[in-house]
Amino acid sequence: MNLRMRQPAELALLLGTGLLGALVAQAVGLPIPFLLGSLVATAALALTLAARTGKAMGFPVRLRAIFIGMIGAMIGTTFTPDVVSLAPALPITLSAMVAFVLMALGANYAIFRHLGGYDRPTATYAAMPGGLIESVEIGERAGADTVTLSIQHFVRIVLVIVTVPLLFLAVTGEAVGSAAGQTLETSATGWLDWALVVVLALAGGILGKRLRLPAAALIGPLILTAGMQATGVIDVEGPQLLLNAAQLVVGASLGARFSTTTPRRLLLALGLGAVSTAVTLGIASLMSLALAPLVPISFQTLLISFSPGGVTEMSLIALSIGASPVLVSVHHLFRILFAVAVAGLTARFDTPSGD
Repeated sequence: MNLRMRQPAELALLLGTGLLGALVAQAVGLPIPFLLGSLVATAALALTLAARTGKAMGFPVRLRAIFIGMIGAMIGTTFTPDVVSLAPALPITLSAMVAFVLMALGANYAIFRHLGGYDRPTATYAAMPGGLIESVEIGERAGADTVTLSIQHFVRIVLVIVTVPLLFLAVTGEAVGSAAGQTLETSATGWLDWALVVVLALAGGILGKRLRLPAAALIGPLILTAGMQATGVIDVEGPQLLLNAAQLVVGASLGARFSTTTPRRLLLALGLGAVSTAVTLGIASLMSLALAPLVPISFQTLLISFSPGGVTEMSLIALSIGASPVLVSVHHLFRILFAVAVAGLTARFDTPSGD
């Protein structure tokens, strides 16, 4: 089968497998089933096919970006004046985020350097609690193993987005997301809502790229939609079916990446990632407990804000529990920007001689 024929067939296989996994996850009551079910099912498929054929599975970057843009637009529809009222708390929580990033960086470095046996540059940039692409790029210039960095950061994101909803399930006894019947829709949605979400996603994605925003595909549509929603220019409801489809696509795209590694290397990364995730979420929990009495933000929202998963995925979790995804996104963007700034500063001392 040539490349042109293989790509649509591969995409159909990934999305079909992801949908099956999502439906199974929904049936058994797992949290955010369309994201986690799709991710687990397609990851198993990708690992199996890669082991048999030796070929990695691909996922269209543009398709993923479009659906991430739709998620950003739907997050923007949740913007309310209540979010503005929380602005005075941001200096406190963002200052705590600085401490969180530094503490997580130190703990993760010790794990990857001493427990994992990684060389110093690889351990340093694998330990960054944010900025997957930037950490890999900066780490490469410092002489780190980029394959290991890519796998370890990807494992961090996956483990966090799987662990946090399961923690809520274990502590509260209730699933989060569509498995619990939660929805973005406060009233019936029509064709205009669907059309506006698509248009805002595309326009916001272009805006985000031109402004060179971090996570531009998500943040551009989020800012554009939130601004228009807050000023009364539009009044959009986020269609739940579209949100489920977006989660399915994001989960399948994440799962496909598992085909780029070997089971042995993945097991090592998962083992180290599990230790790192446990420690990092422990620090995030302590931070959230300390901050909850000081700011008008719930412990649950704070925990999601400090958990170092992907911006898109953590925003989806925030949506599913009724927390403000805009507030959560602000904290994650700050975490990523600060982590990247620390990585850039560290790189000045790590650049190999002769470069």
